[in-house]
Amino acid sequence: MKGDLHCHTKLSDGSMGIDDIIVLAQKCGVDTLAITDHDCLAGTVRAKLIGERQGIKVIQGVEISSYDSETDSEVYILGYLSDFPDRLEGLCHRNLIARKRAAQFMMIKAAQRFPITTDLVLKCAQGSTNVYPVHIMSALVESGVTTELYGELYNELFVDGGEKSILVKPKFSSPVEVVEAIHDAGGIAVLSDSGKFYESGLIERLMEAGLDGIEAWCPQYSATKSQQLADFAKRHSLLAVGGSNFHGRYNRYCITLGSCDIPDHNISELIGYKTKIKRQKAKLAGE
Repeated sequence: MKGDLHCHTKLSDGSMGIDDIIVLAQKCGVDTLAITDHDCLAGTVRAKLIGERQGIKVIQGVEISSYDSETDSEVYILGYLSDFPDRLEGLCHRNLIARKRAAQFMMIKAAQRFPITTDLVLKCAQGSTNVYPVHIMSALVESGVTTELYGELYNELFVDGGEKSILVKPKFSSPVEVVEAIHDAGGIAVLSDSGKFYESGLIERLMEAGLDGIEAWCPQYSATKSQQLADFAKRHSLLAVGGSNFHGRYNRYCITLGSCDIPDHNISELIGYKTKIKRQKAKLAGE
């Protein structure tokens, strides 16, 4: 079994359509795939149908944005295999509106400083449910301002927080609220890029809210780091999953689908997790 449980299409901040992602997965030998677009479940049904034709098991997924005030960080929670995905639509819609408002300010700021227009940025974001920093960077590349999507200019505009920054942070719900929303939808809640928060106390706080798992395998993690996270998950009876966080030509790293070596049993544990929990609850009820 070769799986990838974290990737993005052009519905959010990826560059490839669903059809192309499925074909790429087949070419890369990936037989289990989760498409986890930001705050968007629109491609889930189509991806599953196309996957069945190509012999690929597509797991329903989404990556929901949140903001944690204690760490002053945007936190992303992966939601898998929801029984009632429509219950997440309201939260996703609110996040998309918040991100759209922030994007409007960033586009205006960028257009004031560089020879681009908001129309060009919107063209670069065509097909997406929103405008992301990478779409603004694409417009800057198109206009010859830079040749890099990620580099000094990106850091200046969206990371460093200095005088030249144009970053406007959207207002999102707390990660605890997102975990609760995913559970209300009958889904599995997993902390994305968990290594970033390993020593912050966030994982422990989310565990109290019922967090089901953490992302242990990511492109930027060393084998030692991934093992540390996988061991942490095992000690605390959490799922350990992972994926390439693939974005097509918008990748931060040179990586393709299936490049993260996720152990087969971890993928199987995610797929069978809800059945396991139901058995445990039935056993407790019987006792």
